Amino acid sequence: MDGTQRPSPLDRVLRLFTDVRAGEGRSVLLLALNIFVLLTAYYVLKPIREALILGEAGPEFKAYAAAAMAILLVPLAATYGKLADRYPRRRLINVVTLFFVACIVVFYLLGQAGMSTGLVFFIWMGIFNVMVVAQFWAFANDVYTNEEGERLFPIVQVGGAAGAIVGAATVGQLIEPLGLFIPMLIAGGLLLLSLLITYHVDRRERARTEAMLPLGETTAMSPAATGEFRLDTGEFKNLREAVKEALERLEAGEDLEAEEPADEPEAGPAREPAFTATGAFQLVLRTRYLLFIGLLIVLLNWVNTNGENLLGFIVTDAANQAMAQGTLGGLDQRQFIGAFYSDFFFGVNVLALLLQLFVVSRVIKHFGVHVAIMILPVIAMGAYGLVAAVPALGYLRWAKTAENSTDYSLQNTVRHTLFLPTTREQKYKAKQVIDSFFWRVGDTLAGVTVLVVTSLLASNVRYFALLNMVLLAAWLFLAYRIGRMYKQLVASGRPPVTRPPRRAG
Repeated sequence: MDGTQRPSPLDRVLRLFTDVRAGEGRSVLLLALNIFVLLTAYYVLKPIREALILGEAGPEFKAYAAAAMAILLVPLAATYGKLADRYPRRRLINVVTLFFVACIVVFYLLGQAGMSTGLVFFIWMGIFNVMVVAQFWAFANDVYTNEEGERLFPIVQVGGAAGAIVGAATVGQLIEPLGLFIPMLIAGGLLLLSLLITYHVDRRERARTEAMLPLGETTAMSPAATGEFRLDTGEFKNLREAVKEALERLEAGEDLEAEEPADEPEAGPAREPAFTATGAFQLVLRTRYLLFIGLLIVLLNWVNTNGENLLGFIVTDAANQAMAQGTLGGLDQRQFIGAFYSDFFFGVNVLALLLQLFVVSRVIKHFGVHVAIMILPVIAMGAYGLVAAVPALGYLRWAKTAENSTDYSLQNTVRHTLFLPTTREQKYKAKQVIDSFFWRVGDTLAGVTVLVVTSLLASNVRYFALLNMVLLAAWLFLAYRIGRMYKQLVASGRPPVTRPPRRAG
């Protein structure tokens, strides 16, 4: 970026929320608009999903669906990785997004024909949500350097928080006059709009950082999943060359211990790791940094879903008690529960948006990503410790409000920031595996937890809280390790190394 460029009025306005430098405002606002559109589309579809699954299959099928999603995501994530090996980033995003738009059109036509689609649509939604959002954040990681992403991702995530609120607030206004199926087409139109926004961001960022390169060497032509990583200057460097340089320096006797990431290879004969065209799952399993992030995502979703199930048990019990005591105030049980969740979700989303606007960027700036990643497990540990001691609805409501709002704001921003120092291959392929498959594994484990607690432990809600305390201890340890590794990777200026497969013999 030209150091003499003066900040625009947009840049100055965005500085109220984070450190936006001259010329950065337009792209970061477009990225925020992009995730806003995607999350709005998802929240338009989400109530339709609930209406179809509860109306056709019943609530018990939701637990089975989580396991089905995890199983289906194995071949889907692997296929996505193969597409990333073949297509440039913009074409990859176009192909995947248009596929999901086509699926929406098919569901619309089936619904209009009166066919039952509830269970299939529920599973499809669980796959659509994680894959499209992971793809967006892979692209955002691809256009920014480590330093830029740490400063600007808090603004980008504001778009996601606002999209969740707007989508949830407007879908009820759409369903009543239009029915369940026409809003599907509105969501599909929003996905097409996201492609236009991606086009403008991609063109703008390539002009900023790749204008001096021949077209064939730019991200417009090269596959999305390459072994390149972005330097602080905005230029790309090949990982193979960077590792060879490090090995040569080590063999020359230079002390690089202070700047080496935790999974950098030791000095020795130069090896040729498979930096490109590595299977998506193998990429995660052979890269310690990525595997740790995947395990953290499993624990995060397991703990959060356990907490949601715990809240569901206590709210239902409170509704039953209020009915027995005649204190429902003219409501029936379902209305009582619906009113509680409406207030709860509104409070969580508003607090998450406020945290995103005024707190997240300042935490990352003053304390760093390595500290920010440990804040949510600390908050959650205090929350579930309180609930384990006093499992009352009032305490749990505010504990879950603190946990969920921090998760939707600070934790979401930080977990996407963790991919800034990775290679393009790791961004597009590994992030898809982690944010989709590992996420659904957490859902599945939470479903198993419900089965065990309800069938063997008489639905004692304290067991949910106590189990979460154990899981949170493991989560906090992983967060500490990941934060330390992230700090080392950024300091060294090199991405995590994927270990090659062991050779027979």
